[in-house]
Parts: sequence; C-alpha cells; structure tokens
Amino acid sequence: MAMTDDELIAREIEDDWYHPGPADVRLRRSGVHVWAIIGFYLGAGGLDKATVAQDYEIPVEEIEACLAYYRRHRAEIDARLAANSPALVG
Repeated sequence: MAMTDDELIAREIEDDWYHPGPADVRLRRSGVHVWAIIGFYLGAGGLDKATVAQDYEIPVEEIEACLAYYRRHRAEIDARLAANSPALVG
C-alpha cells in the first residue's frame, strides 16, 4: 500500500537545526535539503523521479517525500529557490 503524503513527510523529512524553517528542511538519511532536490527536479526539465533519485543516490521514496512537502510549502521553497537562482521559479 502506498504511503500518504503525511507518512512520507514524517518518515523522510526533518528540520535542519542550523537553518530552521519550512524552506530549509532536509532528508533524514542523506541530509540533502528539500529545496535542493526540488530545484534540481524543476530545473532539470523532464527528468523523472527515478533519474533524480539516481543522480542524488537516494531512494525514489525520498524524492516523493520532497515533492509531497513541496506541494504543502510551495511558497517557502520557491522563495528559497528564487534566492539562489531566479530562473528556476516561474
């Protein structure tokens, strides 16, 4: 049975103690920030979840958790991405 967005987020994502706030959460196991994954996914134009997971050497479930989190915190993540690369947010 597929996990819900809530379950994915709770299992895979944690706060970054050094950078608090919804724009700077990270993946529990790898420590990669969600905004970085989302930026790569959006900026890569056409890459699927499996390819992004392979490039980051993480499970697809972590990409799915990032996307679930992004759906809930789009404004915060988009603002974080815009601060780094305005071309990624449209």
